[in-house]
Amino acid sequence: MTSAHSHPNGKWLVLAAVCLAGMMMPLSFTAPGIALPAISKDLGGSTVALAWVVNGFILSFGSAVMAAGALADRFGRKLVFRNGIIVFGVLSLLQGLAPNLPSLIVLRALQGMAAATAMAGGASSLAHEFDGKQRTHAYSLLGTSFGIGLALGPVWAGFLIEHFGWRSIFLTNVVISVMVLVFGVPRMHESRDPGAKGVDVWGTITFSATLLLFTLGIMQGPQLGWGSALVIGLLVSSAVFLAAFIQVERLHPRSMLDLNLFRNRRFLGAQALPLGTAFSYVVPLIILPVRFIGIEGYDPVRAGMMMIPLSAPMLFVPFIGALLTRWLAASTLCVVGFGISTVSLLWLATIAPGAPAVDFVAPLFLIGVGAGLPWGLMDDLAISVVAKERAGMATGFFATTRVAGESLALAVAGIILVELLQAGLGQQFGAGVPAVSIANALAAGDVSQAHRILPEVGTADWLQIYGKAFHHMTLALAALTATAGLISFITLRRAHAAHATAHLELAAQANGGE
Repeated sequence: MTSAHSHPNGKWLVLAAVCLAGMMMPLSFTAPGIALPAISKDLGGSTVALAWVVNGFILSFGSAVMAAGALADRFGRKLVFRNGIIVFGVLSLLQGLAPNLPSLIVLRALQGMAAATAMAGGASSLAHEFDGKQRTHAYSLLGTSFGIGLALGPVWAGFLIEHFGWRSIFLTNVVISVMVLVFGVPRMHESRDPGAKGVDVWGTITFSATLLLFTLGIMQGPQLGWGSALVIGLLVSSAVFLAAFIQVERLHPRSMLDLNLFRNRRFLGAQALPLGTAFSYVVPLIILPVRFIGIEGYDPVRAGMMMIPLSAPMLFVPFIGALLTRWLAASTLCVVGFGISTVSLLWLATIAPGAPAVDFVAPLFLIGVGAGLPWGLMDDLAISVVAKERAGMATGFFATTRVAGESLALAVAGIILVELLQAGLGQQFGAGVPAVSIANALAAGDVSQAHRILPEVGTADWLQIYGKAFHHMTLALAALTATAGLISFITLRRAHAAHATAHLELAAQANGGE
């Protein structure tokens, strides 16, 4: 079998294949968001049910990715990557043929698991194909590919929906999967952890239950009320499963998550990075197309084009950020990026519904620049603190933080928006209106549905209520971005200083002993 080490260009083809897969995963996450109105028209479904076309993929990915990392360590990164890509491609084909909404949601959830398997195997393989600066550049390119997939999703989906229908967005992944299998997988070098002994089944179950129950609980809060027995039960159950997960990981002889990592400040700082980019970049990437189509009245193609200023920096800024590490500390670059994103979100918050399209260009571009700086540094920072033999575990946990963080950030932003809309409706019309139903409609950009519920209210009033809620939600995103940036900066900076001090002490001891 041909390997990356026996072929002169093998490892670069492996990198290209993993980056293609890296682009495909977030493409599968963002593109369906643009397609939801078309899916609703074809297959039906309520606003809450349609949200699971996106949420089902994210939650299953976040739940499975740590277990997938353990599988990669145990059975081989190449094997896990190849099988994940095959299943991912087959499920993409089936989604294009889905006869109804429930089957589409189930296929999306299964695809999230396949995506987790593929990315855990592919990303951890890079730690064995590359070393030193080459590894930093390789992971920066992988981070760039994630950004490209997130960025191209709305644009590509708008084009395909307009010309070929919503089902065509899923068939794109079939083509990419075939390319990865043909050109990259045959040249990948197999690697595994010789000490790995099995899969942490109970750890996987308890973690998945924790994430699912917590997400369901916070999503149902605005719908049923935070004092609802169901909401309280979901959140308490989530806490119980979290405690069980921690206990399982403490006792398991080969846990999928080494809890000792949480003693490493640099590793903890790296986990704050994807939370910051989730609030500053991923949330606007998903929510803004809804605003552009439903509130601003743009068609899907124009809405996708409006996302280009936000997405374009991801084509080059992550790589530039990796190059700048020659002169600047990664923690400094990250906090600068989050500072740019925070200021730009404050700018975005000032743009009211109905404003000229050109008003969005500069703040969206700067948000993309700010998020792009830490984007290309995150993977290497998270993985470089563990031994190569457990790269799959580190990759799995970081990918979990990344995807679960994006899922929770979207849920939190949605909660904030719906709660603010309900508050605005209460102030405007009093307690007699069905605030929950109207707020759900406005949050989904469905002004016509809000008008059907309360026909005596004009469109201008709906836009004013939405605009005020969007303004305050964006301020909250700015605050959360700044908080994540400061946490990562302080943690990474202190860890770096401690690391340097330790080296100086060792050098002094060595000199004293001569």
